[in-house]
Amino acid sequence: MLTFPNAKINLGLLITEKRTDGFHNLQSCFYPVGWTDMLEVISAENFSFSSSGLPIPGNASTNLCVRAYELVKADFDLPPVQMHLHKIVPIGAGLGGGSADAAFALKLLNEQFTLGLSVSHLQAYARKLGSDCAFFIENKPAYCLEKGDVFEEIALDLSGYYILLVYPNLAISTAEAYANIRPRKPEQSLRKHLQEPIETWRQTVHNDFETSLFPGYPVLSEIKQQLYDSGAVYASMSGSGSTVYGIFNAPPLVPNQFSDYNVWQGRL
Repeated sequence: MLTFPNAKINLGLLITEKRTDGFHNLQSCFYPVGWTDMLEVISAENFSFSSSGLPIPGNASTNLCVRAYELVKADFDLPPVQMHLHKIVPIGAGLGGGSADAAFALKLLNEQFTLGLSVSHLQAYARKLGSDCAFFIENKPAYCLEKGDVFEEIALDLSGYYILLVYPNLAISTAEAYANIRPRKPEQSLRKHLQEPIETWRQTVHNDFETSLFPGYPVLSEIKQQLYDSGAVYASMSGSGSTVYGIFNAPPLVPNQFSDYNVWQGRL
């Protein structure tokens, strides 16, 4: 069976407090976008995992797709499979690509072997793999709290808008992104601002990681400004970076300045 794990963007991201377990609580809206990887799982005599496309750092045995299979196999008598991941979505780019791969692996195994796992059961597996993973089980716009793995429904529909994603081939570790973060309680909730017209978001919907990362990586703020100069109604960095996106009323023209970057555009 073949599936296409998609990326997500953050519509706003507020770091509200440091947790006792070392993580941070946050407020954000996760929104799925159409930039995808490809994941195939077929029955085999022995388990194997392989990948193509973008190089994936680390040992293949610790890949999130492999860990997803091992989690499910611990509870069910799964037969061996051959898994192949063709990696397209940039890694460590604030797009949740690896988390999506893991979540889609869980969903594919559930379907392929008729396991009958519920959404909540799949999300429980996904939370063991990473904070973003559980979002991709339902894979619909969600208002996210705590570590980003507690979800509330939000009436937010951006269909009809277009998006341009720009990854400047710049890897920023999570540790570096959080190094200069100063958690704060917002005066108004992000949810309230997201319910207002998108034209107002430029003044009200903010990603806290921009404050900590833009001074050290001026190219990120330059990309954001170039997206606004190209007609974006809203532009922001996604997650802890370094992808910057712009939302447009019409299909955008990609600026020449982005020719050396990894770029994707499509309809929301």
